[in-house]
Amino acid sequence: MNLDQLLVFAILGITVALFLSGRLRHDVVALAALLACVLSGLTPSEQAFNGFAHPAVITVAAVLILSQGLQTTGAVEAMAQRVLPKNGGVLLGCAALTLLGALLSAFMNNVGAMALLMPIAMQLAQRQGIPPGKVLMPLAFGTILGGMTTLIGTPPNLIVAGFRAEQTGTGFAMFDFTPVGVVVALVGVLFAVIGARWLVPHRPQSDAASFDTGTYLTEVHISADSKAVGKTLGEVEQWLDEIDAQIVGMVRNDFRVTAPYSSRTLRVDDILVIEAEPEGLGTVLTRLGLKLEEAVPPEAEDPDNNAAQARPNPEPESADDPAPESGKPKRHEEIALQELVVQPSSLLLGRSASDVQIRTRFGINLLAISRQGHRSIRRLRWTELAAGDVLLMQGPTDAISGFASEYGCIPLAQRSILIPNRRKALTAIGIMLGAIALAAFGLLPAALAFTAGVLGYMLTGVLPLRRVYDAIDWPIIVLLGALLPLAAAMAHTGAADLLAKTLLEHLAQGSPVIALALVLVVTMTLSDFMNNAATAAVMCPIALSVASQLGVNPDSFLMAVAIGASCAFLTPIGHQNNTLILGPGGFRFSDYWRLGLPMEIIVVMVSIPMLLWIWPL
Repeated sequence: MNLDQLLVFAILGITVALFLSGRLRHDVVALAALLACVLSGLTPSEQAFNGFAHPAVITVAAVLILSQGLQTTGAVEAMAQRVLPKNGGVLLGCAALTLLGALLSAFMNNVGAMALLMPIAMQLAQRQGIPPGKVLMPLAFGTILGGMTTLIGTPPNLIVAGFRAEQTGTGFAMFDFTPVGVVVALVGVLFAVIGARWLVPHRPQSDAASFDTGTYLTEVHISADSKAVGKTLGEVEQWLDEIDAQIVGMVRNDFRVTAPYSSRTLRVDDILVIEAEPEGLGTVLTRLGLKLEEAVPPEAEDPDNNAAQARPNPEPESADDPAPESGKPKRHEEIALQELVVQPSSLLLGRSASDVQIRTRFGINLLAISRQGHRSIRRLRWTELAAGDVLLMQGPTDAISGFASEYGCIPLAQRSILIPNRRKALTAIGIMLGAIALAAFGLLPAALAFTAGVLGYMLTGVLPLRRVYDAIDWPIIVLLGALLPLAAAMAHTGAADLLAKTLLEHLAQGSPVIALALVLVVTMTLSDFMNNAATAAVMCPIALSVASQLGVNPDSFLMAVAIGASCAFLTPIGHQNNTLILGPGGFRFSDYWRLGLPMEIIVVMVSIPMLLWIWPL
């Protein structure tokens, strides 16, 4: 092992460790790895940013924009309403929804497909009287599986095609992934839908009209006319015990008490932090005469939060009273309670209600936060939000929708499916199909075909120009562009060959079939704990080296990487769709493996014979 190989292994090991730890965002880790490669001399400085011009990176960005157009025009939602059965049992409804999710994921961003179908899944669970997780987990797995069936279905496929183009001069075509991918996806969807009945943890709902988002941590304000005034905490806790609620903290004069004594007497303007089920919140408020503590006006923001105070209000009018006619009370029908789930790509991640000035800018209130498996007694307005959090919002429906759209949240309550512009919806579908046809028939390379589709969106106004670039998931783009030079360094220093040789000698023992299975399993395992695009970029050079040393068809091993990188079912962090259902499904970190482990075993059992048949060694 020479010095360059040692450096590559050191950088790769630290990079993978940082990915697994989750302490830094994946794009930050990738940029650090790129800089380390340049400073160590593994990557020439003039080639440091060549990865950002890679066709796979351009194609991913273009597909994200095209997917956004299908979402915003209402095209996919309209199709969902027509395709899904209105009646039928749980199995039929879940199967139809999951198959639709897999189909959509084959041609659009799978996170976008999940986001579109998630409210429909919640409605299906409510209508059938079952926990949402029984529908959400199969849907999440189905949208992940669907992505492996086409070139544009998921970023790992594009990365794999790029490595093949560098190796042979020709990348994989649009539907080269389909024969193996479709069989694996169909078997996986069938198992997920049937197995969910027994293998997805049952989170019972006490009220079919509410969603099983876990318990809420809610702040309640003790007003002068409250029955709690003058009572001790112990007396109030006895009342709360009857409805399975409890006090987990208290705020008095802006001082937070983590474990208040039961003998403490409550006063006017005290704030209690109560943990309760969503359906129990109303009972708590009514029984004790309490009021929900709304998000504070800007003048009462956290005095330590200088950034929030310094940021000017971008709207000229005051949003503290969002009513169009100042001083007139809003009708009851204009105010709604809405549950929103925070997406993994949301702009709210790591920020609080105070940071984004929810009430000042949007005229809405954050009433409660549900974060499964975690408890915090920090004030709601100062609690940093995370992916999968469920937010209980109060305010005008239009204002809540605007907030959800701007900050990347998904509404969980039942909503009507609207098509803002039928002409634009049809135009978006036509442009998407045209781009797919250009790439499928080889008339244009995939990157150019889908870039042409983006240009078509711009010229026809399917997406407002200001939203075209907002549709791109920039952390993913940075991740891909920054990691590709590391993958190239693994190849030209011989580090990938060394890893492949070790893998063959000690585990595969020279057997191509065992080596193929090992590449698939290792890729799948890494993908459960780190970004799937990063996994593909790391594993492709190793897979090519294994194939080269065995003297067999490299396409089989590249396809194994593509499948493994798209099969992250064991953890909520392996794929964004798994993270997305964490809060709404009421799941814990350890809930995923019960359905995910047999799913991954089935994927291996189905995909290896299919790979050997379609892509023989």
